[in-house]
Amino acid sequence: MNIKANIGKLRVSVPAGVKIVAVSKFHPNEEILEAYNGGQRSFGESRVQELVGKQPGLPRDIEWHFIGNLQRNKVKFIAPFIHLIHSLDSERLMLEIEKQAAANHRTIPCLLQLHVADEETKSGFSPDECRRFLARGKWRDCTHVQLAGVMGMATYTDDQMQVRKEFRLIRSLFGEFKSDYFPDDDHFKEISMGMSGDYPIAIEEGATIIRVGTLIFGER
Repeated sequence: MNIKANIGKLRVSVPAGVKIVAVSKFHPNEEILEAYNGGQRSFGESRVQELVGKQPGLPRDIEWHFIGNLQRNKVKFIAPFIHLIHSLDSERLMLEIEKQAAANHRTIPCLLQLHVADEETKSGFSPDECRRFLARGKWRDCTHVQLAGVMGMATYTDDQMQVRKEFRLIRSLFGEFKSDYFPDDDHFKEISMGMSGDYPIAIEEGATIIRVGTLIFGER
């Protein structure tokens, strides 16, 4: 498995304005370093314990993205260094991120996680829940949380029309929230969607960040 070559091959198919987050969960630091030496700087982890175990032994200029379900009692462990949290899905989680970011004298960018897939196992706000969350406006008081866009996952299916429809909905919700709440906020700009199996469709539908594991590191 030539990780460096995989990254080079992937970059050819991804437009310059789209960020690749290498999903490194369950992969050892040696493989992450191989990707790093291939020029990759953004890595995604979904388990706090695994991330805090890896982070100290890897280069300081890595951008760590948290892409999994984040429990409130574990925010404090990643608050000192996390670059972007993709999975903000409740007011209570936001308030905890605010508290821990303030304690670390940081502002932590977060994406609103949207649940649009036809799968109960996926987490996140439904579109209406997210509208209510934004309308309530408590996020305006959280000066150490920077709402930076949205994240979502499509249903795991071979039906490409369904996948495209779900990505299109995520893009549409981003546009709605941007115009209603963030028209003059340049920070609210990211649409994180698309993985190894569906990232080309995600890019066509407006993704600015894709989360790719298998195509870089191989099957776990």
